[in-house]
Amino acid sequence: MHAPTTRRTVLAAAATTAAVLAAAGCSTRGGDGDTDPPPTKDPADQPAPSDPSAPQPAPLAATSDIPVGGGKVFKDEKIVVTQPEAGSFKAFSATCTHAGCSVADVTGGTINCPCHGSKYRVADASVAGGPAPSPLPPRAITVENGSIRLS
Repeated sequence: MHAPTTRRTVLAAAATTAAVLAAAGCSTRGGDGDTDPPPTKDPADQPAPSDPSAPQPAPLAATSDIPVGGGKVFKDEKIVVTQPEAGSFKAFSATCTHAGCSVADVTGGTINCPCHGSKYRVADASVAGGPAPSPLPPRAITVENGSIRLS
């Protein structure tokens, strides 16, 4: 007699199948085995060329707001900005790679998660301690005229 199939087993199998198909780029039409053609690009979907007169996004912070050797967490934007060396600014996701908590602060040269004690280095967000399995992913910023903006 077989054990009953659980919802978790069915969902796991479906997710695995979807991931394998997506990774392989497999998609079929009907049952004929032909793959779908790649989607055509609509020119209207393409980003407009940069317009220097277009309004800039609001600054996230002034460069003077980010301490050298430290950083600042922007909870609403889910980003942490650091300044490992004077004039060098980095930005990373503020979501801990261990359990998805938001990092809380930047002190002592590390970005700190309050949930399980993970710590990341301000220079590159590599894991400095705790259960985090991987670095915080980088985020794109623009630093210009004393302002830091999300890119």
